[in-house]
Parts: sequence; C-alpha cells; structure tokens
Amino acid sequence: MPITTMALAFLVLAIAPTTQDKPELAKATFAGGCFWCMEPPYDAIDGVVSTTSGYIGGHVDNPSYEMVSSGGTGHTEAMQVVYDPAKVSYQQLLDVFWINIDPTDANGQFCDRGSQYRSGIFYHDEEQRKLAEASKIKLETSGRLAKPVVTEITEAPTFYAAEEYHQDYYQRHAFRYKLYRRGCGRDRVLQKLWGETDN
Repeated sequence: MPITTMALAFLVLAIAPTTQDKPELAKATFAGGCFWCMEPPYDAIDGVVSTTSGYIGGHVDNPSYEMVSSGGTGHTEAMQVVYDPAKVSYQQLLDVFWINIDPTDANGQFCDRGSQYRSGIFYHDEEQRKLAEASKIKLETSGRLAKPVVTEITEAPTFYAAEEYHQDYYQRHAFRYKLYRRGCGRDRVLQKLWGETDN
C-alpha cells in the first residue's frame, strides 16, 4: 500500500528530534592555579561537555597569556566547564574543585605564585552562589584543614578563552605536562591535604 504524502509527513515528524531532546547545558567557572591542571579532573566526568582554559576577573579586554602571567591585568587563570545538569550536578563539580586545589593558599597555587594563580569560584546564577558558599562553609567547619579557607567566591565577569595552544595541553603535550606537574609539587600537596581521592 503506497504511503501518502500526508502520512509520510507525519512519519518524518514522529521520528525527527525535537528541541526537547536537546539537553539544557550550563556553565561553571573555577580558578585553581595553572589551568592546564584543572582540565583533566573535569574532562573525566560523565556529563561534562567541554572544558576551556582562559582568563577571568581582570581589567583588560582580550588579554594574552604573557599579559596575565605578568600579573598586571588583574586576571586569574581559570577553567570554564560546560556541562549537562541532567547528568552531573553543580554540587558534584564543586566537590571535584575543592580536592584539586589548596584552598588555604591566598598567594597562588603550588609552585605558581601571584594573584593570577589564586583560587576562586565564579558563579553564574544565584543557585550556584548559594551552593558555592554553602560548600565553602561546610569545608571551613569540617576541621579537615589546618588553616582558613581563602578561596574567593564572586560573580562571573567576562571569561576570555586562552590561546589555542593552552587548550587540552595535558593531552597534546602529555610528557611536558607531566614534567611540569611533578616539578610543581601539585600532587604532593594535594595528597597531604586530601589523602587518596578519585580525582
């Protein structure tokens, strides 16, 4: 029996994806010292769509790596996550954040010193702000850390993606990345602060 044009149209509509099938994605932005080192733990999470290294919080438009690393622009190295809230919650992203930084260090992170390497959470809406502040209070009152938590929580200003050669650096230049990370003592400090973790 031949399919009529009308029936064919209904069949196409029935199998065609609708806008409801597309996940509503969200953004989260974190600073934890060297942005190369912040991408791997988030790339490993189911529900994370992408991670982008970049710069945030300064007073210069479209800053370069050289400008930011000199400490003169007010920016900090940061990493922006695009994620699917149906698969991973913002709370889970916060939990991963804390155990990948030293939240007691106000002058940088690990071997990287200066405000351009300070830790921070940059919230994108009121719900993220509440969750971030609650997670910080929980950590402060847990007794787990010997010194105060100094990580800043601020509203996310403009985020500038870093130069292409910085993106996925740990994958593109795995040997150099491992040498840097080991030499910086990041894992040694994280082990002392947090013990064995999955991230």
